[in-house]
This record gives sequence, C-alpha cells and structure tokens, in this order.
Amino acid sequence: MRRIVLAAASTVAVLVLLLGFKSQSAPPVTKPSAASSSGTSSTSGSSSSSSSTGSSGTGSAGTGSTTGTKTVTGDAADTRYGPVQVKITAVNGKITSVDAIDYPQNDPRDQEINSFAIPQLNQEALAAGTANIDVVSGATYTTDGYIQSLQSALDKLKA
Repeated sequence: MRRIVLAAASTVAVLVLLLGFKSQSAPPVTKPSAASSSGTSSTSGSSSSSSSTGSSGTGSAGTGSTTGTKTVTGDAADTRYGPVQVKITAVNGKITSVDAIDYPQNDPRDQEINSFAIPQLNQEALAAGTANIDVVSGATYTTDGYIQSLQSALDKLKA
C-alpha cells in the first residue's frame, strides 16, 4: 500500500513539473525593411511594352525592356498560417530588390521559421529573377505563398 501511494505521489509531482515547464521563447523577429515606401506601384521614367511569355504559375517571367525604376507589390497569398506578400523593385528592367513585406508572425514558431526562410527566399528570388525558386525546407507553406505573391508581382511588372 505504501508503494502505491509513493508511486502515485511521484507521478503527480512529475506531471506537475512537466506541465509547468515553459520552453525558451524565440526572440522577436522584425520584418525586413523595405527599400522604398509601401505604395502598391510606382513608376518613374518611361516604359515600353514587353513581349509576354506564357507561364504557368511559377514559371519564368521576363522583365521586358523597361526604363526607370518600378516598384510593384504582388497580391497577398493566403497560406495555412497567414498571408504572404512580396514587393519587387526593378531598375531599367532588371530586378534589384525582392522583399517579403507580409508573412506569418503570429507565434514564436512562425517567427523562428520565417527568420531564416524569408531572407533565404528573398536572396533566391533576387538571384533567379523569376518565381522558379526552391522550397525552403521547414517553411513549405510560407514558400508556396511567397512564390504565388512573387509571380503576381512579376506579372504586374511586365504589364
């Protein structure tokens, strides 16, 4: 009888300690700073029409022959954990900046995942110049939303 009481008491004590344990929270993540103001689309200089290449969602998108600076914000893509939105800047038809301006940051896990995923996605998109980029392991939903918004921005840039 004494053993049963001792086992029950130790089990309860262990459960209380486990349930009361708080894991270390990740430091807050700040959104990457945007290179320019948060306008949806701004154009300086003149632009000429560009030939349209057929693309299916995440294919390549040519930037055409545009002069001046143009900043375009893609449509927000809804994901399981929240919206993802991308803004691109092109100078003389060449993409010079790609920034995620909105992405999931609701809880510490979102912040942890996106603190490494967003800079990697920005870098890959800038290097590729298209929406044909690799999925970041562990951030599949964010990557899918990023690619959708990036393709939307590239389509707006061509228009």
